[in-house]
Amino acid sequence: QAQPVESGGGLVQAGDSLRLSCAASGRTFSGYAMGWFRQAPGKEREFVAHITWNGVITYYADSVKGRFTISRDNAKNTVYLQMNKLKPEDTAVYYCAIHFGGGYKYAGGYRYWGQGTQVTVSS
Repeated sequence: QAQPVESGGGLVQAGDSLRLSCAASGRTFSGYAMGWFRQAPGKEREFVAHITWNGVITYYADSVKGRFTISRDNAKNTVYLQMNKLKPEDTAVYYCAIHFGGGYKYAGGYRYWGQGTQVTVSS
């Protein structure tokens, strides 16, 4: 179970909230930082949020700062993305992955990507 599994996406209206979950095995989760990325149709995958292995430090893209919160529960091998005040521009497939090194905002530093979960925000 090296590949994380995302869930929690859906169709919501602007201003609504969603909480995404990313479940992984203990061997591919414990001791590693995790990240959330998203990809909208016709656009490149972009960084959303990052959390260190112990959950002490988090980073966010400017576009979601103040609205999204990344967290993790190591006992459950799960990372979350609480998404509040959603906007139509948040519409994308959201992916989680395990950080292996390099800059936290770059997808190349991550491994074991999930299949993604669709988030659609209508106006």
